[in-house]
Amino acid sequence: MSTLEATVSILEMMPEKDRIKVYNYTQYLLRDKNKFNPYSPVSIDRVLSDLEKSRDEIAQGKGLDAEAALLDMGRRHGFI
Repeated sequence: MSTLEATVSILEMMPEKDRIKVYNYTQYLLRDKNKFNPYSPVSIDRVLSDLEKSRDEIAQGKGLDAEAALLDMGRRHGFI
């Protein structure tokens, strides 16, 4: 079972009121002005530019398998 599948499974088992709490907390973490949010708003041009670069890197064989990338991120941040 992947991390995403496990997360969805947990959310599906939660009572509705707890799912709402998770949703609200996630929204809080992702808001632009939240000090915990490492992301800032970007323009559509930036998104398209990043996507083009990503596609070029994948075509050159520089891509990383998504499962391997998630495992690497988990290890680096002490979740695994």
